[in-house]
Amino acid sequence: MLGNTFGRIFQVTTCGESYGWKATAEKAGYGGALMAIVNGVPAGIKIDVQKIQDEMDKRRPGQSKIDSPRKETDRVEIVSGWLEGVTSGGPLGMIIRNVDTQDIHIDQYREVKDVIRPGHAEVNFFHKYGEYGDWCGAGRASGRETVTRVAAGAVAKQVLGSRGIEVLSHVIASHGIEGRSLSGGTMTFDELKTNYRTNDLNCCDQPAAKKMIADLLKVADAGDTAGGMIELVVRGVPAGVGEPVFDKLKATIAHGLCSIAAMTSLQFGAGDAAARMLGSEWNDQPFVENGAVRWRTNHAGGFLGGMTTGEDILVRISVKPTPTISKPQDTVNMVTMEESKLAAITRRDITLLPRWYPVAEAMTAIAVLDGLFLTEAWYGMNDKLDPRWRAMTKPRNKGDYTK
Repeated sequence: MLGNTFGRIFQVTTCGESYGWKATAEKAGYGGALMAIVNGVPAGIKIDVQKIQDEMDKRRPGQSKIDSPRKETDRVEIVSGWLEGVTSGGPLGMIIRNVDTQDIHIDQYREVKDVIRPGHAEVNFFHKYGEYGDWCGAGRASGRETVTRVAAGAVAKQVLGSRGIEVLSHVIASHGIEGRSLSGGTMTFDELKTNYRTNDLNCCDQPAAKKMIADLLKVADAGDTAGGMIELVVRGVPAGVGEPVFDKLKATIAHGLCSIAAMTSLQFGAGDAAARMLGSEWNDQPFVENGAVRWRTNHAGGFLGGMTTGEDILVRISVKPTPTISKPQDTVNMVTMEESKLAAITRRDITLLPRWYPVAEAMTAIAVLDGLFLTEAWYGMNDKLDPRWRAMTKPRNKGDYTK
C-alpha cells in the first residue's frame, strides 16, 4: 500500500487499522495499535502530552448518543523523538492502542466480509488487494485510521500556537438544518471560540445545535444516518505562505482535507457563491493598517494565487452520511456474484461530524506548518529581499467579516 505519508518538511507517516492484528513469536490475535511517525519536528520544542491527549479526546468515540458506542481510551504513547519532554530532532513516534476489539464485533464483520457494504470502500480494497484485503472494520479505510492524524496534528498545533496561529472548526449544518457561520457573516471569531465544544455536536450556534441533535436522534431511531457541513478557520498565518504553482498552500490544505474519508466537497471563502458574483462584488479590496496590507472583505478565503494573504483562512467542508445503516439495502456477494439484501448490525456514528472536525483541524494544522517551514526555507535562500516586503506580511489577528 502506497500513500501513507503527507507533507514535505513537516512530514507525517501513519500505519494501523480499525481492529488490527498483533503478533509475537508466542501469540497472535486482534487488537494491535496505530502509529504516527512525524519527521521534521525541530529539536528543542517542548511538547505538552496533555494537549495532545486533549485533541485525541475530541474525536474519541462513545462520548454521546450520536457517537459510535465503541469505547476506546485513545491514550497516546510517545515512544521516540523526545527526551524529558523536549523534542530531540529525531522522528517523533506515537502509538495509540486498540482496546475495544471484542470477538462479537469481529464476528459481525466476518459474516459480511465478502459482501459489498453500500457507501463503504471494501469493494475497491477487494479489487486492489483481493482476498488479502483487511475486511475487519474496513481496515485502513476505517475512520479509526484518523486517530493517528489527530495525534500528529496535535503536535503541529502546538508549534503553530507558539507562533500565534490558531486552527478551529465547528459544525454549521446537519441534515439540512443550518447554523450561523463566519463565512456567512453571521458569527464572529470570538463567538466561535466562546462556544467551541459546548455541546455534543460542536455547533457554536446553540439554538441550531439543539435542533440538529434532536433531529439526529430521530434519524437514528429510523435506522439511518445524516451528513452535514463543517466550517474551519485558521487565524494568524502571515501573508506569502505557499508556492505559486503546484505547491499552493490552498492546494495542500485541500489535499489534506480531501484525504479524510467521507469528505464530499470543499469551499474556500465565498465558495460556490463566487459563481453567481460579479468581479466588483467578489474582489477583496485592500487598505493599510499598522503598516500592513489588509482586506475589507475575505471572499478569497485567505488566499490569492494559492498563497496566504494574512487574512483568516476560511474553508467549508461537506461530509457525507455514515454509510453504515440499519435499513435493508441492495448488495452483491463479491465471491459468489449473487445479489442480496444487507441491513448493517455493526457499530456506527449517527453522524460523522463531531468526530470529523478534529481530523480536519489536524490535517489543516499539518499542511499549514509544512507550508510555513517551506516558506521559511525559501526566505533563508533569499535573504537579499528588501525587509519592507516581509514587514507587510503580518497577519490580521483582530477583526471579523460580518458583512
